[in-house]
Amino acid sequence: MTSRRTLGILLFGLLYSGLAPAQAPAGAYPNKPIRMIVPLAAGSAVDNAARILAHKMGQNMGQSIVIENLPGAAGLIGADKVAKAAPDGYTLGGFNDSIMTMLPNLQTKMPWDILRDFEPVSLVATVEWGLVVPANSPQRSAADLIASARKEPGKINYGSGGNGSPQHIAMALFASQAGVAMTHVPYKGATQAAMGVAGNEVDAGFQGIATVNSLVRSGKVRLIGVTTPQRMPQFPDVPTVAQSGLPGFEFNSWFAVMAPAGTPRTIVRTLHAEIVKALADPEVRDKFIAQGLTPRGTTPGELARDMSAQLARYGQLIKQAGITAE
Repeated sequence: MTSRRTLGILLFGLLYSGLAPAQAPAGAYPNKPIRMIVPLAAGSAVDNAARILAHKMGQNMGQSIVIENLPGAAGLIGADKVAKAAPDGYTLGGFNDSIMTMLPNLQTKMPWDILRDFEPVSLVATVEWGLVVPANSPQRSAADLIASARKEPGKINYGSGGNGSPQHIAMALFASQAGVAMTHVPYKGATQAAMGVAGNEVDAGFQGIATVNSLVRSGKVRLIGVTTPQRMPQFPDVPTVAQSGLPGFEFNSWFAVMAPAGTPRTIVRTLHAEIVKALADPEVRDKFIAQGLTPRGTTPGELARDMSAQLARYGQLIKQAGITAE
């Protein structure tokens, strides 16, 4: 009798232990706030997108996603924090493609390897770009800017978010394709570079539309061209750069979510699913589009493939254009 009772207790214990994990919400992910490090200044295109996304994901997941801005060294500092964080799903990176595919082609000594030290989660959005000048600038088109740069080589200067930033790459490619020399003025972030244009500190700059949207609407800077293949619905009167002076020129950048290498696949899949869910919300999509962002939501595998392809593409372009991080 005793042995039967003991056997019954053991069987019950085994059965209960097998069911317990499925019945224990305390161990479910996420069970505490998540930190998303954005290695860029507050107010930048990626920062704006990250905050919209984080708010909706936090609502859906029942845990807040806190944005932490860690700008500096064109994104190297903040990205390093993500690379060295515990791979538990509670530290993520909100990166632009400069961090993922430009800097690795510009820096000879990198503290991390983008393909080795991170887990791709999802391409969230592409950031559409524009060419801006001060409100009182005599430049009215890309053709005007090119003509001025040809007339006085090196006199026209442009602002960027730092050496190797997307603003730097975009204008360097523009100048290379136009065959002109312009002077680079690096700032500590995209937002500061945009304010440099608004304050007449520099003559021009390429910027994500999300970064300069309010400055354009308020008349503090003039948008003289967009870098999309066609005109943007938000600015129907603004021609593309290709239409207004440099045929064939196009440029955009990415906003993607990355996790530290070694983050469990189950967590990566959960995060991807939540990103896709948030991007499907009409309010989120409208906010993205209004700021010059095109919602995406690719799989981790698709992001990894696109990232590798662009890493190689930018390596070739940067070499051809003679762009350096110095």
